[in-house]
Amino acid sequence: MSYPQPLTPEEQLVKVKRQLSLPRILVICGSTRFMTEMAEVDLRETKAGKIVVKPGLDMKSPHALWSDPVEAEALKARLDDLHRAKIRLADEVLVVGDYIGDSTRAEIAYARSLGRPVRFTHPEVDPDA
Repeated sequence: MSYPQPLTPEEQLVKVKRQLSLPRILVICGSTRFMTEMAEVDLRETKAGKIVVKPGLDMKSPHALWSDPVEAEALKARLDDLHRAKIRLADEVLVVGDYIGDSTRAEIAYARSLGRPVRFTHPEVDPDA
């Protein structure tokens, strides 16, 4: 007699999202220099009925919360972990902007390793194109 294999955490997440009738979840990736463009994409994708998550802050802009270099470095690491969690949660990834830096390149590779479809506002910057 064969027994059903337990669901992987990934499969469990897909099942729960379906049971909850959640709309598709889109995560926006890209350099924070494109925060204005990300906000516009957020508007359009939300209007299209998707749940949109994106970087929540721009550490390139001065702010008291990351004015201390040591604390800023720790915050950057936490934000990178948080963004990878957003990618795990998402059904798809949209990379915004006409430039791909090291962080965004790593996010794209991570999303693809999870089997997430990745779209680009500027397809010519796709590192795998």
